[in-house]
Amino acid sequence: MQVELSQKSKSFLENLRVYLFSSGKKSDEIEEIIEELESHLIEAEQHGKPIEKIIGKSPKAYMEMVSNEMAIDFRTWFQYIVIIIFGAFSFSIFQDILAGTLSYSILEIIGHIAITGIFTFLIFLVFKYISSNDFSNMIQVVILSLIGLVPVGLFFGLHFLNKSVETPIIEFGQTGSLTIAAITLLLIIGISLWAKTGILIAIVTLLTLPEYLLGKTTLIQETQLILSTIISFGGIGLYLFISSILTKDR
Repeated sequence: MQVELSQKSKSFLENLRVYLFSSGKKSDEIEEIIEELESHLIEAEQHGKPIEKIIGKSPKAYMEMVSNEMAIDFRTWFQYIVIIIFGAFSFSIFQDILAGTLSYSILEIIGHIAITGIFTFLIFLVFKYISSNDFSNMIQVVILSLIGLVPVGLFFGLHFLNKSVETPIIEFGQTGSLTIAAITLLLIIGISLWAKTGILIAIVTLLTLPEYLLGKTTLIQETQLILSTIISFGGIGLYLFISSILTKDR
């Protein structure tokens, strides 16, 4: 009778999946590697051999070796970056539509693209780092929380910088604003169907609802900005982390 994998082996397979995903490898190839390694681990444990007999004494070194033998899936990387950046703009569009017509400064547009790009890079880098090191769940939460504070500080700084530095403002008017909102909604649906993932919908929801709901409270504007950014980007980070873990069930 086939023995069940030890918790140590299961954890390693999960960490390897996250590591390869964070390294931009193809999902299909990741699953092939995981399935092949899982069969080797099962066979080893059936004969009473430890996991080290298969992966060596350094799990991190093994992960790096496997990753180096696989090609980077630039299409997937580009897909996630575009989706996240577009999601950030979708948040602004839907939020501002509720407040009135769309109007953005050049500094706001450039700042949003830069900050979202930085956060995207950091979150993938952190997933890769966490999965290749033996951290407790508490330490993982602390690391992810600290990374979540990065966009908080950057957006907070952008908020005040935009008040201090004058740059050209692009105003779309009522008709233009409604048209952009409708096009954005259609693009969100289209991208979600094409990518076969609900990540964009999750991002737009997490970037829109917290600030909208906090806006209904009596908290001062600066406090609302800080809390909404923490909740939004913390939620996105958690969503991406859980999604990468659950990939094994697909």
